[in-house]
Parts: sequence; structure tokens; C-alpha cells
Amino acid sequence: MKRCAMQGRTRNIYLIPYMLWIVLFVVAPIALIMYYSMFNIDGAWSLENYRRFFTPVYLSMTLRSFWYAILITGFALLIAYPTAYLLTKTEHKQLWLMLIILPSWINLLLKVYAFIGILGFYGPINSFLRIIGIGSRQILFTGFSFIFVAVYIFIPYMILPVFNALEELNPSLVDAARDLGASPWATFRRVIFPLTVSGVKAGCRAVFIPALSLFMITRLIAGNRVITLGTAIEQHFLVTQDWGMGSTIAVFLIIAMGLTMIMTENGKLVK
Repeated sequence: MKRCAMQGRTRNIYLIPYMLWIVLFVVAPIALIMYYSMFNIDGAWSLENYRRFFTPVYLSMTLRSFWYAILITGFALLIAYPTAYLLTKTEHKQLWLMLIILPSWINLLLKVYAFIGILGFYGPINSFLRIIGIGSRQILFTGFSFIFVAVYIFIPYMILPVFNALEELNPSLVDAARDLGASPWATFRRVIFPLTVSGVKAGCRAVFIPALSLFMITRLIAGNRVITLGTAIEQHFLVTQDWGMGSTIAVFLIIAMGLTMIMTENGKLVK
């Protein structure tokens, strides 16, 4: 009994740094954001910010943010799943996986500026288009360039969980499906994908949540062509100095992220 009690006290002591970290860097910032959201631009206590959020301007911005996040997540999944599947079949899979992960170690700002040069009017893509006679095209500062760069940046976070799920798949189940006469498409649809859907959900969560709050990529790659909730928060905090409205948008963004986390709890959809 004494030994069990001592072990319990030891565990509680080890939990103290973790709990302090959660309180200081998770609970306190969220509480501060909620506090600031209760004040209008004049510093008076008011619920005006929440009323403004439900106006057409901010609702359309919210829908646009979700739409872009869904597109980024969808394209990342379409590329990541076959890539992860091919990785599981290669001989040096760990080496190839490391090469895919390697770009994520580079500073995000450096990658964004690299794409500004690549997609710019005098970049290699437009130079190639001029050589083949098509002529220069406006690629930078478009919705396409924003989605393209965002997918490139987030795709390693989609590949990793899908790859792990495919690695854990029992190959005898796939062999059994083929022995029973299932076509490759039927095997994928009825066996492979359902057994790896937990990795897909984890990858979608890892991409969708940060894609929902992008602001630097929208500013540098898309210019003013793409306005999302992340961009609006940046504007309110740094330009208009309306911290109350910026905090209100952040509150709804946190709620959206929390709902996403709940819906994919432990890799299973809540029914």
C-alpha cells in the first residue's frame, strides 16, 4: 500500500511541469483571447464584436476559409495517399520518407520566398511558357498559387500518418481479398482504405487545422486575392489595432479547430 501511494505521489509530481505548461501556454492564452473579445475598438465592454462576426462580410470570409482549407486538405490527400502507398513498396522506404520530410525542416518564410521567385513574372515557369510560345501568365497572387504552395508545405504532414497506417496493414488481408477474386479497385475500396482510414483522418486533421488559419502564405503568395480568417486576424491586430474583433475571430477559429479535433477523436468519427 505504501509503495503504491508513493508511486502515485511521484506520478503527481511529474505531472506538475506538464500542467504548468498547459495552463501557461494553452489555457491562459485562450482565456486572454476571450477576454479581449469582450471589448470594442474604443475599449468599452461590449458584445458588438460577436454581432459583427455574424454579418455577411465575416460569414463569407469564414466560408471562404473553410473552402480553401478543404481544397488544400483534399489535394494533399490525393497526392499523399498514392505516394505513401508507393513508399511502402519501395526498397529504401525510410530514405525516401526522410527526403520527403526534409523540406519541412526548412524555415517556412524561406520556402515562401523561394516560391515567389519560381512563380513570379520572371521566374522559371514563366520563362518556360515564353520559350514554348504560350507567353507569360499571372501565376503569383492567385488562388491557384496559394493552394499550390499550401499543399506543398503541408503534404509531409499528410504522408506521415497515412504511411504509418499502411505500414501497419496486415498484407495477408490484401492477399486474401485477391485470392477471393477481388479486383485491385475492389481490394483498395473494401480492404486497404477502410483499414487505413485512421491514418487518413489523422493526416486530414494535421493539414486542415493549420490550413484554416493561414495568413503569411495568403499575404505573400496570394496578395490581396485571398482573404481568410487568419488574414483578418493579422489585419485587426497589426493594422487596424482592433484587438477585440481580432480576438473574436480567433475565438470562433479555436471553436472550429476544437470541433475538428472532437470529430476525429482517436482517429474515429463521432457518430
